[in-house]
Amino acid sequence: MLSQLRIVIGQLNFAVGDIAGNTQKIIQAIALARDTYQAQVILFPELTITGYSPEDLLLRSDFLQEVENALQTISQHASGIDVILGHPQRSKAKIYNAATLLRDGRQVASYYKQCLPNYGVFNEKRYFSSATAPCIIDIQGIPTAILICEDIWFPEPARQAAMAGAKWILCLNASPFSYDKYEARLHVLQQRACESQLPIVYAHHVGGQDEVVFDGGSMVIDEQGQLCAHAGFFHEALFPVDLTFSPTFKVTATPIPCLSSPLERIYQALVLAVKNYVNKNSFPGVLLGLSGGIDSALTLAIAVDALGKDKVHAVLLPSRFTSPLSIDLALQQAQLLGIQHSTIGIDQNFQSFLDTLAPMFAGKAEDTTEENLQSRCRGMILMALSNKTGKLVLTTGNKSEMAVGYATLYGDMAGGFAVLKDVWKTTVFELAHYRNQLGLAIPHEVITRPPTAELKANQTDQDSLPPYSELDEILKRYIEQDQSIQQICAAGYDVAVVKKVVRLVKLNEYKRRQCAPGPKVTNRAFGRERRYPITSGFVDF
Repeated sequence: MLSQLRIVIGQLNFAVGDIAGNTQKIIQAIALARDTYQAQVILFPELTITGYSPEDLLLRSDFLQEVENALQTISQHASGIDVILGHPQRSKAKIYNAATLLRDGRQVASYYKQCLPNYGVFNEKRYFSSATAPCIIDIQGIPTAILICEDIWFPEPARQAAMAGAKWILCLNASPFSYDKYEARLHVLQQRACESQLPIVYAHHVGGQDEVVFDGGSMVIDEQGQLCAHAGFFHEALFPVDLTFSPTFKVTATPIPCLSSPLERIYQALVLAVKNYVNKNSFPGVLLGLSGGIDSALTLAIAVDALGKDKVHAVLLPSRFTSPLSIDLALQQAQLLGIQHSTIGIDQNFQSFLDTLAPMFAGKAEDTTEENLQSRCRGMILMALSNKTGKLVLTTGNKSEMAVGYATLYGDMAGGFAVLKDVWKTTVFELAHYRNQLGLAIPHEVITRPPTAELKANQTDQDSLPPYSELDEILKRYIEQDQSIQQICAAGYDVAVVKKVVRLVKLNEYKRRQCAPGPKVTNRAFGRERRYPITSGFVDF
């Protein structure tokens, strides 16, 4: 048995469905790991060839055939180094989430994932069959187990590997980001390592894919559960790790990077999500409505950090209710960040709609209809600019607003990517403060002024909503923790306020179904993770 081994972890950003592009990226990484890093092994993440997750592409036979062809091509480049990578595998009319060892032009062995997640954003049982057997491969004389992502979250697959004589575990992963997911992953890895007495090399995907973000954070855990090496978050890396197996497992000392805080990781996740969504979908840039409020200000800062100032265009869309302060603050930020900006007043459009609708509105008092008309004027202008320029409109609403319907369909909800869709309003404030610590990007008064939609005179959000500090805690309990009204009130919240908030959440399910996609950063995002019926007779208050 070889006592020393160098493995390179391929913490890389693979594009879903881009089999040709991913194949070239894999081949280049293999060559670098072998020739530059002098490694004996390279380990890639889950579903390397297809990206995660290809979803219903997996139901296409031509797609699966391309995967098989790509695996053959990659095999031809696997010489002088062992390559372990993930891919879907057809076998006897079934499809498996597989990991294969390639060596000297051959497919030596394949492991099929045992534990298929089918919760939250996952739907693997729709596509894959599960296996039950471990896979022990020989790497330089060392018995090696392969596991895939969810397998490591349960004791049995690691126990099987140890019983079968494995000396270490290689784990391929695509685990979507949430603000506390890294700590949960680390805890699980430490548990599995201690239970099995096997060190674990954990290779993780990095990058944004529609509504999920993969944060990297690949690592090595020894058999005592100690973190020995870490590749860092939110960046691509070919991360070499030197291991010794005789007489005991050791990792050559690798400085552990200063690991970022959950708040910092949320910001990095949002930046990466915007960057990958825009670039992978080949948009030339982005547009957004800049109001002088905190949501659009934070969205603008994220967009500039993700894409650079030359790809971001802010549009001020003032109305008769827009305060001079809002215009001034929006212009201050645009100039501060050096972006292109335009001002298009909406009063003429708004008045035209009022005049057109006046016969139908006669005898009816003004209400939110007139407020929503202003928002829809803005949405129509932004979408027209998007059509003409090809740029993507970023919507600026946050999770608190989406929860209670404090947003206008075909108005401020109009756009292609909802950057703050899974960010609570209280977290928006925290992120704005955090971003300014990196360098001033948001005028201070934008953060400190009371939030307002400015759709009528002297309006603030708190006119119709409880303070965001209270609202967000109620919403978290109801949406993320599935607490009942009785449970929430037992925690000290006023019953009338709780009932009002819950009613708003239920009434606005139909709006959320029409919201643009946006990155998941909490433990329960709207959409795939929270699937409530629009039409429901269930009464919970």
